Amino acid sequence: MTNRVRTAHRAAARCLILALAVLGMQLAVTGAASADPSSNAWAKLRMCEASGRYTTNTGNGYYGAYQFNLDTWRSVGGQGRPDQASPREQDYRALYLYRMRGWQPWECAGMLSLAADNDARSKRVPSYDESAYMGGGGQPAPPAPAPKPTPAPPSGSMPAWPGLVYAYGDCAPALKTFQLRMNAFGYGFTGTGCYYDKTRDAVLALQRANGINDSGRLGPKTWKAAWEGKPPR
Repeated sequence: MTNRVRTAHRAAARCLILALAVLGMQLAVTGAASADPSSNAWAKLRMCEASGRYTTNTGNGYYGAYQFNLDTWRSVGGQGRPDQASPREQDYRALYLYRMRGWQPWECAGMLSLAADNDARSKRVPSYDESAYMGGGGQPAPPAPAPKPTPAPPSGSMPAWPGLVYAYGDCAPALKTFQLRMNAFGYGFTGTGCYYDKTRDAVLALQRANGINDSGRLGPKTWKAAWEGKPPR
């Protein structure tokens, strides 16, 4: 075999090895993308965080369907304000954040017992195509279903946590239950069941009295504190 033929064979072998390596990388990337949380997991997270609404702005420094604050939004490349971004953009930035930090940034993920997978904290920046499955799809989210009425608890006992985090502008039977409970601390609610300024003041006061992050959102810790915690000052 001449030197020229040997050189040609070596070059062909190197090309084959390189092609197999590239194919292996593509398969690895495809496998990692398929490991992302299911669309159902994201839907549950959005419902818990913001009643499924991409345009949520409660005035407490958290925005959109995934309740980003501005520092976190910008840390994954977000521009402007999250609630003013398209659902497609919010989905993409949420997946980006998940791949950087897993479920850690979302309180609701712990409440819902969402399991992390191989892509959590992988540091692998997603593409928009990879986040397209998450649910926004560039369209507004459908209206959140009305929560089931919370049954009246026995006098003095804490009712079951309704399973949603409430924020400014929300209306629900569970909010009426919370408001009437706060009357025990002298608030004088009529029990409208809608979250506006007076309810936010009560939530913030209760959170600060009990060492809870004063987000202004009525989550499970604040709900429990209304019955079992320290009274607001």
